Amino acid sequence: MEFDVLLPTVVFFLAAMSVLMYRKLMPKITPLFEDRKFSTRDAVLIVVAMGLVVTVMALVPSRAIQLVFIVAYSYMMFSFTYIAVRKWYLAILPTIAFVLLYQFYWRLLILNLFVAVFAIMIPIYLGVLFSWKTTLVFAGLLTIMDIIQVFGTRFMGELATKTIELKLPVLLMLPAYPADATIVLGLGDLFLAGLLAVQTALRDGQKAGFLTAALVGIAVFVFEVALFNTSFFTFFPATIVVIAGWIAGMGIARLVHLGKPRPS
Repeated sequence: MEFDVLLPTVVFFLAAMSVLMYRKLMPKITPLFEDRKFSTRDAVLIVVAMGLVVTVMALVPSRAIQLVFIVAYSYMMFSFTYIAVRKWYLAILPTIAFVLLYQFYWRLLILNLFVAVFAIMIPIYLGVLFSWKTTLVFAGLLTIMDIIQVFGTRFMGELATKTIELKLPVLLMLPAYPADATIVLGLGDLFLAGLLAVQTALRDGQKAGFLTAALVGIAVFVFEVALFNTSFFTFFPATIVVIAGWIAGMGIARLVHLGKPRPS
């Protein structure tokens, strides 16, 4: 039986780091949005917009995708670093490094490093805008959209193929260990895992957040065992795997009374 321990470990680490760093950076991020929160309508519109982006990107030329992603990632890199250091001349350095490395010295290790940075950065940066209710709505709708775009339109697979060819930091690409294969996981799936872990930590405490991150990693492990030993599909909506791990984590947290006590 083939299995992989590397990707599940990385997924757990990235989600756990989002939980750990969120509490440290939240005081700096919250004032930027003036206590604004996404509404349920906002969550719906975000998922619809993401679905449209996947559709458009799957149909447009590869070079256009490359330009859009480089600009978007450079902006996110600068914004997040500026929040942390509050000095623009320091915040611009990671952005310059990203662009130069991508153009002149792009390797798989560097790609994965930037994917990891974004996977931690995005849940921290956007987590402050989500409430528990909008997180549930967003996660549910995102999973539905993912299923449609993977199995229905198949645009998600086409976009993944393009981004792999362009070597954009949108997909985490790791060698499976000890299985002899390469496994790919989208940045959106990593973002969802981090967001759910962060929101669970805010609602039920940091330990519950870490437990959620661990169970998502275990869910990825179980999924990979099925993937390597059955080969029923090439592309699969990994949001289902993330949601399954999160639900399991929430269930275990309740069973062991890990969450914050609730008034009766």
